[in-house]
Amino acid sequence: MTEATTHDPVSNLSPTMLEGHVAFITGGGSGINLGIARAFARCGAKVAICGRTEERLATAAEELRGLGAEVAYQTADVRDPEALQASVDHAVAELGDISIAVAGAAGNFFAQAEKMSPNAFRTVVDIDLMGAYHTARATFPSLKKTRGSILFISAGQAYKAMKYQAHVGAAKAGIEALMKNLAVEWGPHGIRSNSLVPGPVEGTEGMARLAGPTGDEMWKQAVPLGRYASTAELGAMAAVMSGPLGAYVTGSQYIVDGGSGLMTSAHISDAVEKSLFAQE
Repeated sequence: MTEATTHDPVSNLSPTMLEGHVAFITGGGSGINLGIARAFARCGAKVAICGRTEERLATAAEELRGLGAEVAYQTADVRDPEALQASVDHAVAELGDISIAVAGAAGNFFAQAEKMSPNAFRTVVDIDLMGAYHTARATFPSLKKTRGSILFISAGQAYKAMKYQAHVGAAKAGIEALMKNLAVEWGPHGIRSNSLVPGPVEGTEGMARLAGPTGDEMWKQAVPLGRYASTAELGAMAAVMSGPLGAYVTGSQYIVDGGSGLMTSAHISDAVEKSLFAQE
């Protein structure tokens, strides 16, 4: 077990901190977003999750109920605003008005910008950026009633250039702009809007995909703290940001990356190039 795995920051938070809150999390069946759902459940929130895979959602829901949470789930692809709206409506019907929304669904892969198809570029923008907008729009009526919070899951590619990640950088930069604009526009409704920027996170599908061509050690060397984060560490920060401890924080970008955003991505880019594109 790694240091990140054994460290449990959520245990330092009050188990009643989010009592009375209803959280809706896209992509909540796995990875970082499931880590956030676990943290919310342990802090007393009711939790609704959506995603594309029924089996994954059902397994996650069972785990969250085991943590003592009331849970609802319904499949939805965030690229489909009608399906996402139906999932939000189901969550409200089952658990009550949403007070915390987390736009976490994301997609990623390495691709050379000049050879990437328009459809491939569009897919990431549709999942990450359009999915984030669809989530914000669908949850707005509830968030207005509850004077709630929306948290966007961003990435360092939003502000740090990296080879073969043009599509991701464009989508995540759009999310950051959306977050700030909603903080201004929806602030008068009492709605807070912030983003969480993870670095490398252990045990996630996204990290496995990114580290596949180079190996984990290459990525850990790019983190000043020398390790991956755990999903619990991201979940704890999300709980703090989304709950009463963050009541006067909006329009802010929370970088939780072990310092990796301060480091150059050149050696990772070069390693990926050698592994994937050396023959191009």
